[in-house]
Amino acid sequence: MTLVKRNYRNLDNLFDEFFNSLPAAANWGRESGWSTPAVNIHETNEAYHLELVAPGLSKEDFKINIEKGLLTIGYEKKSETENKDYKTHRKEFNVTSFKRSFNVDDNINVETIQAKYENGVLKLLLPKKEEVKVLPKEISIQ
Repeated sequence: MTLVKRNYRNLDNLFDEFFNSLPAAANWGRESGWSTPAVNIHETNEAYHLELVAPGLSKEDFKINIEKGLLTIGYEKKSETENKDYKTHRKEFNVTSFKRSFNVDDNINVETIQAKYENGVLKLLLPKKEEVKVLPKEISIQ
């Protein structure tokens, strides 16, 4: 007698296999919550530029706070109520949220921080205080 193990896949397992094989950024919104969005930070003489990748979100649901030298960027959105026109068989996303925090030193002018959300990227401009700005200057050789 030979035992043969059959692997029956239902529709839920097929979707799980597909979504679990995607990179972490594509798995945002899964039952474990959002992955931490990627951030780029650049520095110029005048400011720091922070870019946080968060496509498909609503700018009204972002919360940006600075307190005691800690800049916190958060997002939370609860899913809409169920539609009475159809029956839901599986619902894995109810709340979409994340939080990122960054230490900000005394060189930043917190009163003039600006934020803009466009094309799925949250952009923050963190201007330096005037006395901290380093202006390029020519150095003479002696």
